Amino acid sequence: MRPALLSLLALAAVGPPARAADFFFKDGDVVVMIGDSITEQHLYSNYVEMWTVTRFPSWKLTFRNTGIGGDTSGGGNARFKRDVLRYKPTAMTVDFGMNDGGYQPFNKARFDPYMKGLQGMADQAKAANIRVAWITPQPLDTAEPGKTEPAFYNKTLEKFGEGVKEIADKNQGLFVDQFHPYLEVLNKARGQMEKYNRITFGDAVHPGPAGQALMAASILKGLNFPTFVSSVEIEGSKATAKNCKVTDVTEKDGGIAFQRLDQALPFFPYEAMTINKWSPILEELNDYRLKVTGLKEGKYELRLGGKLVWRFSAEELAKGINLAGYVLIHKPMAKDDNPILVQVQAVKAAIEKKNQYHHNRIFRGVVLSSAAIPDWLGIQLSSKEIEEKRQAAFTERMAKMPEYDEEVRKALEMKPYSVEIVPVKK
Repeated sequence: MRPALLSLLALAAVGPPARAADFFFKDGDVVVMIGDSITEQHLYSNYVEMWTVTRFPSWKLTFRNTGIGGDTSGGGNARFKRDVLRYKPTAMTVDFGMNDGGYQPFNKARFDPYMKGLQGMADQAKAANIRVAWITPQPLDTAEPGKTEPAFYNKTLEKFGEGVKEIADKNQGLFVDQFHPYLEVLNKARGQMEKYNRITFGDAVHPGPAGQALMAASILKGLNFPTFVSSVEIEGSKATAKNCKVTDVTEKDGGIAFQRLDQALPFFPYEAMTINKWSPILEELNDYRLKVTGLKEGKYELRLGGKLVWRFSAEELAKGINLAGYVLIHKPMAKDDNPILVQVQAVKAAIEKKNQYHHNRIFRGVVLSSAAIPDWLGIQLSSKEIEEKRQAAFTERMAKMPEYDEEVRKALEMKPYSVEIVPVKK
């Protein structure tokens, strides 16, 4: 590498995110995610939201979750006006089916009402000009050893998934198959374990973070989520950056140093890291590149904000590295020293705070509340009066939601950080 200052030659313009136009969600969208208890868990839905807003931090996006435990497509259809239309969404995801099959072998007596409920939602969505992504249920993660053919209730869920595709095709919606990608990962684990232990944690129906990250990844792929985050390539005195800016490139201790300002962030939920043993979701959904050529042979330290991230050889750096897995894992860098992870965790905390408020104080706290007034209070209210007070409470509490949305947007304001690539001291 030339010892001279690279300076302004390394200034790179911000490029557009890869294939953003193909992504189901758009700038300005208000998104409602409706479903059953798996949706109400606020795991896969939070992860889909996190991946979306960190990939497009400059977009104005609003997400609302209206999942209800035990619900079916018929329930979703019946409550569509209350739980979807009142938010005036431009896009929505629909994920029903787990309860609709009744945990029984497939039968038309349960399938026909399922299809009727989905079509009812499709009709209401079309009337309101809402784009819909129709998501199949995920398979059960049971302890049975079979590794290829879906067993028992999974056969039912697979047939219900075919019904989802029929509804999507009939109504010009987007069909999202999470059933088969999810099952493929389960089968991979079953094929390699002497005795199968659930890799998605939680229970067979309600996955834990690992399973819900797998759900989110399958859904995002179905939504045509762009995997590209940003990239920096330095060759001699020239730096090329995509979807980020690079400034102040200088020689440092036989290596290089520069400032990097990304226009997107990589993301993976740390609590779900175990799923990457069976499906490399972290790197599949985060193409976050660094390539440096012209370095002398040897080992180099990559530092962010002056703190060690990892050690790479000059050969590895010349081939190019996807940094996602290195910057999203705490070690060897302390979590609080990692500027990328610190910001990602701040965004995640803001999203969880927002969604928890909506779920606890508004959706469960008001909309679904059926708490009776104790007799000892001596208060008598008619059904009409109760509904008027419910609507007043809903309006009052919803008025606070923009503050929570704004906290998410503030957490997404991109910040530059220093990058150093210097020889390892002997």
